Amino acid sequence: MPPKTSRSRPAFRCADCGHEVAKWVGRCPGCQAWGTIEEAAAARPALAKVSAGAPSTPARPIAEVDLDSARSVSTGIGELDRVLGGGIVPGAVVLLAGEPGVGKSTLLLEVAHRWASGASPGASLYVTGEESAGQVRLRAERTDSVHPELFLGAESDLSAVLGHVDAVKPGLLIVDSVQTVQSPDADGSPGGVTQVRAVTTALVALAKERGLPVVLVGHVTKDGAVAGPRVLEHLVDVVLQFEGDRHSSLRMLRGVKNRFGPSDEVGCFEQRDDGIAEVPDPSGLFINRQEAAVDGTAVTVMVEGKRPLLVEIQALLMKTEMAMPRRSVSGLDSARVSMMLAVLGKHGHIPTGSHDVFAATVGGTKIGEPAADLAIAMAVASSQTGRPLPPNLVVIGEVGLAGEIRRVNGVGRRLAEAARLGFDRALVPPDPGPLPKGIKVTEVATIKDALKLVRRRKQED
Repeated sequence: MPPKTSRSRPAFRCADCGHEVAKWVGRCPGCQAWGTIEEAAAARPALAKVSAGAPSTPARPIAEVDLDSARSVSTGIGELDRVLGGGIVPGAVVLLAGEPGVGKSTLLLEVAHRWASGASPGASLYVTGEESAGQVRLRAERTDSVHPELFLGAESDLSAVLGHVDAVKPGLLIVDSVQTVQSPDADGSPGGVTQVRAVTTALVALAKERGLPVVLVGHVTKDGAVAGPRVLEHLVDVVLQFEGDRHSSLRMLRGVKNRFGPSDEVGCFEQRDDGIAEVPDPSGLFINRQEAAVDGTAVTVMVEGKRPLLVEIQALLMKTEMAMPRRSVSGLDSARVSMMLAVLGKHGHIPTGSHDVFAATVGGTKIGEPAADLAIAMAVASSQTGRPLPPNLVVIGEVGLAGEIRRVNGVGRRLAEAARLGFDRALVPPDPGPLPKGIKVTEVATIKDALKLVRRRKQED
């Protein structure tokens, strides 16, 4: 009698990390992600031999591959071209993600309008699965984006989307959004892991086959990550993140992944009543130039991608009788602000334990790099002493827990941007490297050396 074999049970696998479980669960035990467990197909038996098939195109020496079909084409929007690496490549698939209401649809409607207006060859096709055609037309009227070569389709079925592509033969396809389109050949509801993967795979195949650039709009989770399976980001060529504060008109377009250019570039836009406008020189949005010097302010230069941006940091200290003083931070890393308060108290002899401390950036921008440490410390010290920093001064440097000032990258590029905007003095770490002309540089090795500038101003006053 043959031995009894156990009946094979279907396995379940996480779409993000690949962790396998015996039964379906709502949360992956491996990566702790919710809603990523799906049934995996039964494993096929290994083939002993695979027969060779005819290749679709013969292999050629790499030097003989034609580059004309892979040249980037401008979208008509300079800031978007900057992030894409000069423009969009024919056959590329771009995933644009962002929170609801940040302006993704408005930006892409402007891209479709610029493309249809002759900035690039061919018409543009905008397919929406979230709104009706009339709603998109209203937004196009408001943003002056109506053009006869801009075609609009309101579809949520993948076969209908492909039918529109065959009928219009566009030079650019925009799908808003990939989570609302459903493939008839895949199981599950729209937005599910299986559906999103099937729809994206079909659109990627369409883009590569016809050399058609495709832009997909993606939803984000409450943590800000791209919604759907992690494989979605691997399937596309470019992943862009559109960020912005609801209380600010500033919008930042960040490159997360880019197969055709730099993946750390940043584009700046401004949300207006008549649409979204690009901001080629955004430094003026983050500084508040006043005729009279004000205590509690310091200007630093942060680097977003390859772009230096001047940002003003403000601090306010108020005496309090509370046992636990308040620490309120906006646009800055709260942990680094607390570290600067501790360094000032230990090595700068500027106590803040009996004061409420408020620190923020001008314009709603966010600073995460350590190069702003010295500017935070100088702004706090200026507010505590009531003495403003010298006018037209920029402060750059990372502050260590021992009170030392550490070097940061790109000091010369940062100071060149500051000099272009009229700043003629700078406080930098030791050995900053080659520096631009027209700006007086003071090197400081410790926080005590930097605070002498504030105390000197007090003596002069």
